[in-house]
Amino acid sequence: MTQNHNDQNPQDLSSETSPEIEAQLEEAAEIQDEIDEEAHSPEQHIAHLEAENERLRSDYLRALADAQNIKRLADKRVEDNSKYAVANFAKEVIPVADNLARALTAATADARAASDVVNTLAIGVEMTEKELQTALSKYNIKRIDALNQPFDPNHHQAMTEIENTSVPTGTVIQVFQDGYVLHDRLLRPAMVVVSRGGPKREPKPEGDAPAEDGVDRSV
Repeated sequence: MTQNHNDQNPQDLSSETSPEIEAQLEEAAEIQDEIDEEAHSPEQHIAHLEAENERLRSDYLRALADAQNIKRLADKRVEDNSKYAVANFAKEVIPVADNLARALTAATADARAASDVVNTLAIGVEMTEKELQTALSKYNIKRIDALNQPFDPNHHQAMTEIENTSVPTGTVIQVFQDGYVLHDRLLRPAMVVVSRGGPKREPKPEGDAPAEDGVDRSV
């Protein structure tokens, strides 16, 4: 039988192809070494470290800013809680001051002159009202001085307007009910009557002009 010429000894095939395969493997290894060398070059390594450092620095600054904002808000909340803790209590006490003021208004000069009893009661009410206002002032609860002042929408609530040519237009000529502030916050506006028809009020110097909205109404 004729032997197939394609049938070769595996050992002979290996010996014929081994040098070629080895050369290819060596070439591939060199290429891989070049790739690894480029990927880990000092310049690229430094650039990578700088980018990572910048990222960490940015994260740190952002976290620091967040922490400072949280602390600022917490400090403001603690300050407000301490500063305005008596707001609700003040709103309950203010009507007592209103009633004392009404009692003094009812005790006219003629009534006090005509009766020692009325005069004695009026003196007692005056003392009580004064002590109450002193106690309120200790907690920075202050009555708004509205009478004869220019109308201020931040502190006053106009109930009506009355023709009055003897005072500048927009002057508070009567107070129905006193207003109060706690520190810089409005507890209750003064209910007032405002004049109209009078001369125009002279504008205040620019440095003395009140802020457009200088009252905190959040209590």
